[in-house]
Amino acid sequence: MTLTTDQIRFFHLNGFLAITEPITDDAELAWMREVYDRIFAERAGRESGDQFDLGGTDEDGKTEALPQILNPAKYAPELKDGKYLAVATEIVRQLLGPEVSAGVAHAIFKPAGHGAPTPWHQDEAYWDPQWQYKNVSIWMPLQEATLENGCLWFMPGSHEWDVQPHQSINGDARIHGLEMMDTAFAKDAIACPLPAGGITIHRNRTAHYAGPNTSEIPRRALILGAGLPNKPRQGAPRRFPWNEIKETPREARAKAATKSG
Repeated sequence: MTLTTDQIRFFHLNGFLAITEPITDDAELAWMREVYDRIFAERAGRESGDQFDLGGTDEDGKTEALPQILNPAKYAPELKDGKYLAVATEIVRQLLGPEVSAGVAHAIFKPAGHGAPTPWHQDEAYWDPQWQYKNVSIWMPLQEATLENGCLWFMPGSHEWDVQPHQSINGDARIHGLEMMDTAFAKDAIACPLPAGGITIHRNRTAHYAGPNTSEIPRRALILGAGLPNKPRQGAPRRFPWNEIKETPREARAKAATKSG
């Protein structure tokens, strides 16, 4: 898939790009939905902290608001062989350079009728503040993504911002998910509905949001990542205090699994 000059210019100017032409076919999408539903039904990776409720307090036995699985290809290695990855790599190389490749990063599931919103955030706010990043996330829905079931919204130009103040959702340090504390900009955001297999691509500081799933179908999103090697930041050290004060069940399970391993 070859991007146009206008698409490449739009991405670098705005910090995101929506591609409404599917990057795979219906047969692969059907296969991916089967794999996706299986690992979420199994809650694959829960004991190691890879499966958790991104939008809630993640207690066992509680209905999850926003289930997520990190590194889903660890639990479904067949995802690494999809042709969608080859096309995604072809696309990001046109944006970042020939040395980058796309890999499966995580999956976020919004259950039909009650899947919670994904609050406004910048991806870099989750990461180690000592590094300088040049990364993208490739967000692919496995069914149509609409305003009703939780398509992505982006704030144009926000990739040029510094990382803004964040907090755990609702100010609750037990919740892994983050939210930006000032969202007055949201009135100028752009929604990006997509067909199944379409993608959005956004930079690591691009502010983005996904609404709740008020529809009658599940919203399945697979997120790929790609980027140039991280570099140590120059200048004054920075801190992300919202991560320092987190005390999440996900983190506790991950630490316990590391010790037992």
